[in-house]
Amino acid sequence: MAKLTHLGVIRAQGEDAASFLHGQLTQDFVLLDSSHARLTGYCSAKGRMLASFIGIKRAPTEILLLCSRDILAATLKRLSMFVLRAKLKLSDASDDFMLRGLLGDAASALIAATLPAWSRVDNGAASLVQLYPAAGLSRALWIAPVGTPEPIASEVNQELWLWSEVHSGIATVAQPIVETFVPQMLNYESVGGVSFKKGCYPGQEVVARSQFRGTLRRRAYLVHCAAPMAAGQEVFHSSDAEQPCGTVAQAARAPVGGFDALVSMQTSAAETGALRLATGEALQLLDLPYPLLADI
Repeated sequence: MAKLTHLGVIRAQGEDAASFLHGQLTQDFVLLDSSHARLTGYCSAKGRMLASFIGIKRAPTEILLLCSRDILAATLKRLSMFVLRAKLKLSDASDDFMLRGLLGDAASALIAATLPAWSRVDNGAASLVQLYPAAGLSRALWIAPVGTPEPIASEVNQELWLWSEVHSGIATVAQPIVETFVPQMLNYESVGGVSFKKGCYPGQEVVARSQFRGTLRRRAYLVHCAAPMAAGQEVFHSSDAEQPCGTVAQAARAPVGGFDALVSMQTSAAETGALRLATGEALQLLDLPYPLLADI
């Protein structure tokens, strides 16, 4: 079990909470029930991701959105600008909830490993969300009000959890990559982060056009490097030493040494040739833990 201090919580409370978020985010919140969570993006008018969330409905009029803590204040301020006459209140509820990441047996003891990603079960006051696995390990989020007894599990440092996030193949939008990618550049359409059946939201036209008109030329790939990597770093291809072919979306120190990262890059660059950082260190492509939607 790891303490997830890098994440914060936005609470949407009121009878219009679901409909308001439905009109702002890339996933369907009107149909969200107590048995599921939502991975979703919050986009600019140009379709670029300002934030990413994992959302759960704790009550008929209460939805919690988990996001990177370093962008929470700015995201909350921007969302609040569009509330207008909607009957809800948005607030920073980070101090009201405990967030824990469960790995391996600690996760499967509380939520069945056979449940698909984004399934949700409640255990007393706590909610557990099934996540994508990493390196064969089950993973789950534990979300509970402050003061709730924690699961009995050995504690691991946050660094290991962050590595598991990278190996799950799902990047969390943080400050270095705000407004850098459309959702498909982070594979969100392949992991349940985008609904193409819901109504309008900011940037929807760009996101839909990228999906259905074949204009998307970038995807997220899992890589390993002996040298340190960090979000926002540029990646280069052997065919062009001057122009970057990709950007690191999220990176973490690997338990076996070196660093692993999710890099959003041109699909052509991932198919042939060598990849490297600006400082010259080589990147090794690893297998994603899920198929891309275009490959299904």
